[in-house]
Amino acid sequence: MYGLNTIQLIAVMALPLLFAITVHEAAHGWMARRLGDRTAEMLGRITLNPIKHIDPIGTILVPGILILLAGLPFGWAKPVPVDPRNFAHPRRDMAAVAAAGPMVNLVMALIWAIIAKIGLLLAAVSPWLSVPLLLMGKVGIFLNAILMVLNLLPLPPLDGGRVVVGLLPEPLADKVARIEPYGMFILVGLMVMGILGQIIGPPVYLLERLLG
Repeated sequence: MYGLNTIQLIAVMALPLLFAITVHEAAHGWMARRLGDRTAEMLGRITLNPIKHIDPIGTILVPGILILLAGLPFGWAKPVPVDPRNFAHPRRDMAAVAAAGPMVNLVMALIWAIIAKIGLLLAAVSPWLSVPLLLMGKVGIFLNAILMVLNLLPLPPLDGGRVVVGLLPEPLADKVARIEPYGMFILVGLMVMGILGQIIGPPVYLLERLLG
């Protein structure tokens, strides 16, 4: 992204970031509805309308600051409400709901890879259209790869942690679930120490290479 001014950088990153975050949350609600919980549906959260999922701080303020300061697009949306009491198999179904988010990020990464390919094909015909498509496609692959890999870490409250809690035997699952109040502090600690990048970097790079 070197050579782009601030406005160009935000323009290229805005759509991939917005959809990576909001569609991830909508996928949780969609899976919950399929499994019997209509809480998210009744609150209008099963939609691709990003306004329904925007968190003023996590979707706008934090990503905007990170893009301006470091060129790093990252953020979060409002969590989708889920009531496991409506599920036939609460623990197993909660694991499926949690897994839906990272899986839809993989699908979106594939879609952005196709968009990037279209951008390459248009290079000789329409450079003014080709370059934005190619750049947005690359950003889309990168963002969705990060969100997928990060959320699959087996650390509550991340999606991977909820999947682990749903699949482990109940006594062990209860012990893992107790980590949730401290999960974000652990995550920030790993990031500050540089360990988080070492953990998620290789699979993110591999996914980028495969799709790119």
